[in-house]
Amino acid sequence: MKVVVLKEREIRSLVTPAAALEAVRDAFVRLARGQAVLPGVINLDLSHARGEVHVKGAHLLGTPFFSIKEAAGFYDNPGRGLPLGSGLILVFDAATGFLRAILFDNAFLTELRTASAGALAADLLARPRIQRAAMIGCGSQARYQLESLLLVRRPSRVAVWSRRPEAAQAYAREMEARHGLEVAAASSAREAVEGAELIVTVTPSREPIVDASWVAPGAHVTAVGSDGPDKIELDPALLARADKVVADRLDQCLRLGEIHHAVERGLLTPDGVHAELGEIAAGDKPGRTRDDEITVADLTGVGVQDAAVSNLVVAEAQRRGVGAEIEI
Repeated sequence: MKVVVLKEREIRSLVTPAAALEAVRDAFVRLARGQAVLPGVINLDLSHARGEVHVKGAHLLGTPFFSIKEAAGFYDNPGRGLPLGSGLILVFDAATGFLRAILFDNAFLTELRTASAGALAADLLARPRIQRAAMIGCGSQARYQLESLLLVRRPSRVAVWSRRPEAAQAYAREMEARHGLEVAAASSAREAVEGAELIVTVTPSREPIVDASWVAPGAHVTAVGSDGPDKIELDPALLARADKVVADRLDQCLRLGEIHHAVERGLLTPDGVHAELGEIAAGDKPGRTRDDEITVADLTGVGVQDAAVSNLVVAEAQRRGVGAEIEI
């Protein structure tokens, strides 16, 4: 049996942020319509090594493959001269169960599909036109988030904040040069958030960063970093204050995300969550309906996103004849 092996450089050549966004949008719609098989998440928290490992999988019904993805983040790696993130995806034939492809993406597809979900949330929940955006965190995912966000909204100014001011300044210079918009480092998270119409949080924080009182009426907040039960970026009172709270996957957000913390503190009930992202994408529930609404999207990362981008990559590799075949 032959298996296609794809390396990161090849994978990057096979998928664009725009294509990933549409694939992820379709995956969330399928999930909302019951057209996906989605198992639970496996999380390994290796605190002794300051590392975390996530295993996710899914099958989108009617597609030829199912996928199982491993992605890890080890926060001491940069000091060792290694990338913080790593990972791979195994792609299987949905008719036979046999392995069809190994994607050595080094977590690139996880970065891309996460940013695609952020862009989808902004498209469905943010005001049609925004002037100011805030990025809380300035790591690699903050770069992907801004690139994908620009597919659906183009703010005239972006403020970025990080606990490391020099990193925020480097991010501002890089993003300003790459995207041709004004990006400035803020001296505090509050300075970045106040007055912003769209706020994205992309940190591994284990204590709230964004205070509920800082968020203006009409703002949309996409929380990306809280993908484990101990992580939290938003003041739970913000979810109580919000007009609409949206989960990427509610049962998952009740265990891992910002919703989990708000429910645990008695500030929100599961019934108080407005919708899942796919329900809005499918047109089953409304997104933003007023300019003054505060909306919050809790994104913990769903396996259908991984299946969507993996399907896209393997199909394109087959079309172009890219990748090395090995016999097993």
